[in-house]
Amino acid sequence: MKAKKKNPIKSGKTELDKAKIPGQFEPESLTVPDELPVLGLKDVVVFPQMVTALGVSTDEELKLLDNVLATNRFVALVTHKEEEKNKLVPSDLYEYGTASVVLQMLRMPDDTAKMLVQGISRIHIKEFTSIEPFFKAKVDVLQDVIDKEDVETEALATNARNQFSRMISVAPNLPEELKIVTVNIDDPGKLSDLISSHLNISVPEKQQILESTNVKERLQKINTFINNEMQVLELAGKIQTQVKNEMDKGQREYYLRQQLKAIQEELGEGDDQAAEVKELRKKLKQAKLPEEAQKEADRELSRLSRMHPSSAEYTVARTYLDWLIALPWSTSTKDNLNIPSAQKVLDTDHYNLKKVKERILEYLAVRKLKKDMKGPILCFVGPPGTGKTSLGKSIARAMGRKFIRMSLGGIRDEAEIRGHRRTYVGALPGRIIQGLRKVSSNNPVYMLDEVDKLVSDFHGDPSSALLEVLDPEQNYSFSDHYLDVPFDLSKVMFITTANILDTIPHALRDRMEVLYLPGYSKEEKLEIAKQYLVPKQFEAHGLKSNNLKINDKTVRIIISDYTREAGLRNLEREIGTVCRKVAKEVASGNTKTVKVNSKNISEFLGPIKFFSEIADRSIEPGVATGLAWTQSGGEILFIESTRMPGSGKLTLTGQLGDVMKESAQAAMSYVRAKANTVNIIIEDFSKYDYHIHVPAGAIPKDGPSAGVTMAISLISLFKKAATNPHVAMTGEITLRGRVLSVGGVKEKVLAAKRAGITTVILPKRNEKDLIDVPDKAKEKLSFKFVENVDQILPIVFGNKKLRKKQQKLQPGR
Repeated sequence: MKAKKKNPIKSGKTELDKAKIPGQFEPESLTVPDELPVLGLKDVVVFPQMVTALGVSTDEELKLLDNVLATNRFVALVTHKEEEKNKLVPSDLYEYGTASVVLQMLRMPDDTAKMLVQGISRIHIKEFTSIEPFFKAKVDVLQDVIDKEDVETEALATNARNQFSRMISVAPNLPEELKIVTVNIDDPGKLSDLISSHLNISVPEKQQILESTNVKERLQKINTFINNEMQVLELAGKIQTQVKNEMDKGQREYYLRQQLKAIQEELGEGDDQAAEVKELRKKLKQAKLPEEAQKEADRELSRLSRMHPSSAEYTVARTYLDWLIALPWSTSTKDNLNIPSAQKVLDTDHYNLKKVKERILEYLAVRKLKKDMKGPILCFVGPPGTGKTSLGKSIARAMGRKFIRMSLGGIRDEAEIRGHRRTYVGALPGRIIQGLRKVSSNNPVYMLDEVDKLVSDFHGDPSSALLEVLDPEQNYSFSDHYLDVPFDLSKVMFITTANILDTIPHALRDRMEVLYLPGYSKEEKLEIAKQYLVPKQFEAHGLKSNNLKINDKTVRIIISDYTREAGLRNLEREIGTVCRKVAKEVASGNTKTVKVNSKNISEFLGPIKFFSEIADRSIEPGVATGLAWTQSGGEILFIESTRMPGSGKLTLTGQLGDVMKESAQAAMSYVRAKANTVNIIIEDFSKYDYHIHVPAGAIPKDGPSAGVTMAISLISLFKKAATNPHVAMTGEITLRGRVLSVGGVKEKVLAAKRAGITTVILPKRNEKDLIDVPDKAKEKLSFKFVENVDQILPIVFGNKKLRKKQQKLQPGR
C-alpha cells in the first residue's frame, strides 16, 4: 500500500536562521517559549547542550515536526515512562524534559524523517494545553543551582572528568575525541550533562539525573554511576582476555584433532570410535530415559565423541553412559493382583503372622483398584529369628515381583546409599541404584535389612540419606550423586527390618509403617518345625523320610529343654544337629530308620541345657518372679531381696539402669510407708541394710516394669512368706501403690508360657493388649488384672499350706 504524500515543511524566520551550521550558536542566547510542542521519546533521554539524531515515523510525530520547522523550531523532548504504548496520554510522559531546537531534518523514501536536535535547557511541564493533533504544553525553564565557591563541587567535577577520561580509554564504543571535549569544559553543570549522555545506564537513572537541578547532587550521582560502569568494563575486559585465550587454545586443539582424525582415517583407526558412539546412541534410545536424563546422556555422549579413547575422561564418560543404559527407567514386572492366590503363597511360606499378611493383601487390593498407587514403606520389628527377612521374599513371590536385599548393618558412609560424585576416582552409584540395576526392574520388593544398626560418624549419617529413599512423597525424584539425575523410586516396595526401634532416628521411623513380629509360643514353634524346619533340614542334609523319625513330643523337648529364644534359629540348629548325626550313620551304611524320642534325645544333643528354676528359686521368702522384655523376646526375672544388720542403706545390684534403680527405691518407699496396709510388722529400719538383686548380673537391665515385682519381693522378705512359684507379674509402681501399664505384654506372656507359669498378673490398663496374644498361648494361663499392690497380695500369698511349709524350712528368717 502506497503511503500518502506529506505536505512539504515550510521554514520560517527564527533566531536559528543565523546559524547555518549545527552547533555554531550559543544555546544560552536563545529564549525558550512558554508553550512548546511535546515529542515523546522511547528509551532516550536528551540532555542540555547535547546534539542527538532522532527518527520520527507516526503521523502525529510528522505533523509535530512540520509545525516545529514552520514556526520557531523549538520542541520539548520528554521520555516515555513505559517502553511500549499503543496510544499515548499525557500521564505516560515524565514531567521533566529538555527544551531543544531542530537543527536539520531529512525526509526518507518510506515517509519517515530523521532530524538532528540540540538540547537547550531543562524544563518542567506545568500543564498540557493541547492533545490533538499532537501534544502541546506550557513549560517552566529550570536553571542549574550551583555554588561556584564550593570546593566539594569542584572536586566532584574534577574526579568525574578524570574517571570519564579513563572510561573512554577502556570503553570500545566511546571515541577518543570525547577526552578533548571533556577537558575543555569548565562548567560543572555542562560537564555533568555531557558525561550523563554517554553513560551506559538505564532510562530511569538518566531521567533522575535530568530532573536534578542541583549540580553538586548531580555530580555525586554521576561519580557513583561512573565507578560502577568502570568496574563492569574492567571485568568485561578481563573476561574478554580469558575468552580470547580459551578460543586460541580451542582453535589450536580443533586443528590438532582434525589432523589426528585425518591420520586415524589414513591408518583405519577412526571408524571404531564412531561405531561405538552410534551403538551407544541406539541403546540410549531403547532405554527410554526420562527427559532430564536423556538431556544429560546426550550431553555426555557429545563429549565422548570428541574425546580420544585413550583419555582417562573417556573411560569415566563411557562408564556413566553404561550405567544410564543399564538402569530400568521404564522396565517393570507385572503385579499378581489375584488376592486368593497371593494369600495362598503367604500361608504356604509362613505360619501365622496374620497382621503382616493382612497388610500385604490390603496393599494388593488397593493396587488393583488404583494403578498409580505409591509403594508402602513397611518396617518389620521383632526379635532375631522370627522370619523378618524370609517374609520379604515371600511377599515378593506373592506379588510376582523381583526381590533384592541390602544389609544396612554397620554401614557408616552416606555414599553407600547415595553414591559418589563422578569427580572421584572409581566412583559408583549408591547401593540403592546398584540393586535396581541388578534386578532390572523399577518396582521390585527392596528389603533394607537391619536398619536399626546403621552407624553415624565423621563419614556422615547414612540414616539421613535414607530419609529421601523412604519417603513416598519424595522418592519419585531420588537423586543419586553419581547419576546426578532424578530416578523414580515410588514404584519400589521398600521393606525394612529391625530388632528394636530405639536406635532408629525419629525422622526415619516416622516415614515407615511399623509392623511388630513378636516371638513365637511353644505351640507355634511346634507347628513351624513340623511344616518348615524339619523338611528343610532333611533336604539340607540329604535325608529321606525313612532315614529319620522325629515325633511331636521330641520336638517339644527340643523347644523347652534345648532352646530359650523368641525366634527359631537355635531350634533349627538343634534339629540340624540331629540330622547331621543321622546323616553320618546313613553315610556309614546304616540303613535302619533312626527314631529320636525323649529317651535318646540326649545322645544327639547332649544333656539338657535349660531347666525350670521356678520351684527352686521361689521356695524362699524374699524372691518374686517378674516378667521382662528383651531384644530376643520375653524373659522371666527372679528378683531377690535380703537384709542384714546395718544402718538402713539400700543396695541395688544386677547391672541396673537408672530407671530400674528408681523403681527399686519407689518400691522400698512404698513398703515402708504402707506397712500396716500390707499387714507386715516392720522393725526399726535403721538397724538393717537392705539388698535387692536381679540375677544374670552380666546383662544390663533397665525400665520401670519390674517395680511391682521388687515391691512383692520386699513384702515377701518382711512377711517371711514365700510367693507362689507359679505366679509371675509385671507393672510399674508408684509411691501410692498404683500399678501402671507397661509394654511388651505379648512377649512377656509367651515367656511366662515357656517357663511353666500358670498365673500372670498384669496392670488393668494392659488388659486390651491380650488381643495380640495367640489363643494357644493363653490356654492354661490365668490372667489377673490389678490396679494397686493390695490386689496382688492374695494372689501371690494365697496358699497358706505352702506358706507354713516355707516358714518351717526357714526358722531363722
